[in-house]
Amino acid sequence: MTAVRFLDGEISLLDTGWSLTLSASGAYARPLDIPAATEAIPAAVPGTVASALESAGRFKRNEPPPLIDKDAWYRRPLAGETPGPAVLRFEGLATVAEVFLGEEVILSSDSMFESHDVAVELTGNDILSICFRALKPHLDKPGPRARWRPSLMNNQGLRLIRTTALGFMPGWAPQVHAVGPWRPVSLIRPGMHQISQLSVSAGLEEKAGVLRVGFEYDGPAADLRLACNGRETICRASEGRYSAELCLPDIEAWWPHTHGKPSLYEVTLRIARQEFLVARTGFRSVLTDRGADGKDFALLVNGEKIFCRGAVWTTADIVSLPGDRASYQPWLRAAADAGMNMIRIPGIAAYESSDFFRLCDELGIMVWQDLMFANFDYPAADPDFMIHVKSEVRQLLQAVQASPSLAILCGGSEIYQQGAMLGLPERIWKGAFWEEFLAGLAAEHCLDLPYVPNSPSGGTLPFFSNAGIAHYYGVGAYKRPLDDARRANIRFAAECLAFSNLSARGRLAGGKAGIPRDAGADWDFEDVRDHYLQVLYNVDPGRLRQEDFDRYLKLSRAVTGEVMEATFAEWRMPRSSCNGALVFTYQDVMDGPGWGVVGTDGEPKPAWHALRRAFRPVHLVFSDEGNNGLDIHILNETAKPLDAVIEVTCLRDGRVPVVSGRRALTLTARGSESLACTDLFGAFFDTSYAYRFGPPSHDVTVARLSDAETGRIVAEAFHFPLGRAKAIHEATLATILTQDGEELRLEISSDVFAQSVSIDAPGFRASDNWFHLSPDRPKVIHLVSCSNASLQPKGTVRSLGSGPVVHF
Repeated sequence: MTAVRFLDGEISLLDTGWSLTLSASGAYARPLDIPAATEAIPAAVPGTVASALESAGRFKRNEPPPLIDKDAWYRRPLAGETPGPAVLRFEGLATVAEVFLGEEVILSSDSMFESHDVAVELTGNDILSICFRALKPHLDKPGPRARWRPSLMNNQGLRLIRTTALGFMPGWAPQVHAVGPWRPVSLIRPGMHQISQLSVSAGLEEKAGVLRVGFEYDGPAADLRLACNGRETICRASEGRYSAELCLPDIEAWWPHTHGKPSLYEVTLRIARQEFLVARTGFRSVLTDRGADGKDFALLVNGEKIFCRGAVWTTADIVSLPGDRASYQPWLRAAADAGMNMIRIPGIAAYESSDFFRLCDELGIMVWQDLMFANFDYPAADPDFMIHVKSEVRQLLQAVQASPSLAILCGGSEIYQQGAMLGLPERIWKGAFWEEFLAGLAAEHCLDLPYVPNSPSGGTLPFFSNAGIAHYYGVGAYKRPLDDARRANIRFAAECLAFSNLSARGRLAGGKAGIPRDAGADWDFEDVRDHYLQVLYNVDPGRLRQEDFDRYLKLSRAVTGEVMEATFAEWRMPRSSCNGALVFTYQDVMDGPGWGVVGTDGEPKPAWHALRRAFRPVHLVFSDEGNNGLDIHILNETAKPLDAVIEVTCLRDGRVPVVSGRRALTLTARGSESLACTDLFGAFFDTSYAYRFGPPSHDVTVARLSDAETGRIVAEAFHFPLGRAKAIHEATLATILTQDGEELRLEISSDVFAQSVSIDAPGFRASDNWFHLSPDRPKVIHLVSCSNASLQPKGTVRSLGSGPVVHF
């Protein structure tokens, strides 16, 4: 996140050869003060004190010792480096740090979120030292009086220090404190050409790509040309700054992967006969639609309204806080595979590196980027504080401005909500810092990027969910009925649906360990999960846990995904007011049944599979309209029309068809269609069991959308007029495992409707899991090896019914 680009410089990562020494706070002023016999352990850079200690077997992430009451010294010899001028680049130091070259202080930094370039003269026998001073004394320093005190963080001094809240939120995350060189340290030998203050804008205007680039250039006078996609133009200088504009007709637009292809192009700068890569970007337009009443919030990408769905990011690893491509890749690929088209980086976390955005660019995942402000009353009147803020925001935006995945910039998380919930007037919590200062920085560097002052915001009170940006937990923490998702009139949920999500093999062996809770609450998110277990399956969770623990686990694994899938079905209906929703959270930060839909081990949980079905671009959902019957809604978000067949069948006892209907239809591109089930049946049938004329005639309704040409099932939907508990049957499952080359297919069939069919195949990942299975059509599941080994899969298949477990 540095402003200077050394186009032809030699850049060497200083990632090895480091040692780490811990000492009492203030024990040593300079490197020479450290006794030679003082213990040192190897340390990786980039990395953290916690990760170095963990590698040495001295740190347990689930029982972390405090790391903010010690000084941490990182040292590395530069012996052998060629004497002469060089630049040392420090991309992130957490948090109060002094950097020494020999015994000379060359840099003092007190922000985790700023990078620094330091020009030095090497002798060939230097030692580079970085001392991370104990953070606790700085957190304990008094500052300007705060107008409110949030309970989420356990140290109010965080409002004065530019560091992450991770590690300071008991009940939400382990108390792993971020200390150390968490981003790369590099040695740069500048060449002849360098640019700074780079600005890149790649937009769409009347189907043509328009590329605008500006920069300051330091180097020999030469002919500078901007090139992209086979076209080029001259860069013209004015008042020391070069600029160029390039029109690219018929360019392929960048789309989120749910709606099209995320096309990318290289932008190069030609200086004399040399060519340098400046950026890799995509051409797209991003606008927000506030609706006729001004209360809406919808994202328009390339003129199309996009239903944004995804999750709130935490970190790839709370111990090491990695920022490299290899660390991000499995997480982000799994997000794309789940059909997520947006990831939110929240203000309670940390900025991710440019590699994060590059992967999102490639995968077609939009990024909602919070600035790192959350809950606190920040000292916006402090000039030193504001200097740091301006620097960190400018560096962030200069680093990621060319990424087409960057879709929304937000001033921070729950600051407005915190002040409003404490009863303070709007003039106190809705300040110029977010409304003007940060908005101005956003416009300066990303003029075409939508800016949101705070999340949540926009309603009569910021935490009201029927206007603007919501944090919606009506279904979830507040234990509201499932139909609250419709009645709440959500416009956009920047976070929602937090549950204690079990993994496929989790057995709650750690008691309450790993189960998140809000500070000061007498309940936790396992209680929330148990509430919906009782609502959906009509059981007493406490009693079931005592009397049949295995069944309690099966239901607990299934229930949160069922709630999520049902809620997104409401939100994705064509007439819904909701334009997007992001689940809290994407991945766990500690072992156990946390909020994440993916565990710390990277394994998707049952809830991830439910979201994968709920997020399909071509989708099918039921809506129970009471006395108006049962409607079916078919969605096609793709750019191509689809010839399809819709079938709806009502089953008695999970096996006997009592009524059915089918229709061929053509789904328009980016279109939807809604049908009443009775239109398919050709006569009245009490599909939703609203009229109750006599005993119920069926316990489940199955809808299936198939490709008209191939017969391939595109999507399915299920409705339970009597509730899920009445539709749990003792299913007899059967499997057939086949292999065609490297492709492994598991065909599963059932003699009766089977709920939440689960596949456990160690070493393999199923293409779908925890799905419902109708008796009239087998389901083919693809098994993909989690390693490169060509092993024959072995495993089990079971359902929520009490039928026998099937081995394959």
